[in-house]
Amino acid sequence: MIFGAVLASATLVVGGCTTSGEPEPAYSSAPAYQSSSSASSSAVVAAGPGCISTVVDKLSTRRKLAQMLMVGVKDTADAKAIVAKERIGGIFVGSWTDKAILTSGAVKGLSAGRIPVMVSVDQEGGRVSRLKAIGIDSPAPRELATTKTPKQVHDLAFGIGKQLAALGVTVDFAPVIDVSDQDADTVIGDRSFSNDPVVVTKYGRAFASGLRDAGILPVLKHFPGHGHGSGDSHTGTVRTPPLSELMTSDLVPWRTLARMPGVAAMVGHLIVPGLTGDELPASVNPAAISMLRTGRGYNGPAFHGVIFSDDLSGMAAITEKYPIEQAAPMALAAGSDIALWLTTDKVSAVLDALEKAVANGKLSMEHVDASVTRILRAKKMPRC
Repeated sequence: MIFGAVLASATLVVGGCTTSGEPEPAYSSAPAYQSSSSASSSAVVAAGPGCISTVVDKLSTRRKLAQMLMVGVKDTADAKAIVAKERIGGIFVGSWTDKAILTSGAVKGLSAGRIPVMVSVDQEGGRVSRLKAIGIDSPAPRELATTKTPKQVHDLAFGIGKQLAALGVTVDFAPVIDVSDQDADTVIGDRSFSNDPVVVTKYGRAFASGLRDAGILPVLKHFPGHGHGSGDSHTGTVRTPPLSELMTSDLVPWRTLARMPGVAAMVGHLIVPGLTGDELPASVNPAAISMLRTGRGYNGPAFHGVIFSDDLSGMAAITEKYPIEQAAPMALAAGSDIALWLTTDKVSAVLDALEKAVANGKLSMEHVDASVTRILRAKKMPRC
């Protein structure tokens, strides 16, 4: 999601700090981050056919809703077919995807009309290195935090980001900023930098800023914190410690990193006592997503970036209860900007369900327009 790195126009970098007052370390090996007011490709321009508010005004409801979907694809033909048919906003290159979609350059310039298509991967390093077969890899986050300085991690992520960008990737679902002392091979385990939230904050920021400085949108995950959860959301329900405990551990990195310009966030399929109740996981729960968006309830900043759901079709924490035609509308109605899942076969059915949700008032056009605006900013379309 970005062809650069743009967040909310209200959060800019000035003299090494965001306007929120949160300092960002300066890493001399990479170009300075350009705010949305200074980057030439996302400058404020006179109203024209390609600027954000004009595009949002002219898109049909279905086209707007399509921008709020990101789906896994099998190969180049699958990606081009679904973009041509439904003008979706993003594709996901998974472990099962034919990597020729990247090595051939097929995704470069892929667009839904005038709107670029986000191209995303899971490239965390360690166990989650989806592009290792084509030469993109790095150690696990826990190893990075014990063997390298934050600047070295920034530089490593910057190099990975440049490799991703050269292939046409624009979004990386990394870094994991969960706080965890799980065994290395458990669901989070060594995907976490540390069980110390200060260490997670320091190294998570370094990795995210490296990707961002290379022109890739980093996605912080998994809000509000998977690191001390009871199990694996791929295989069933996960319960975290109560919100009161997350406040002193798992949520600590979010209080700092949610202030970063040019990052997105992913909400996990997590049952959080004191926040979600016992039925609706955070990823489809308005209370959890509102907490991230507003900062209220965990003493954090308001988050102005794009919010993704975790995968809605391949994880039992969701699929045991909700088919994708129900889960995607739930995630978006709860406040996420983009619903993510793994195949293209249900896209039209999901869009039909979303149009019904708009018609019956379960999904407001105010939210849809705000989400599409955030998405187009992340795609570095110019602001009017």
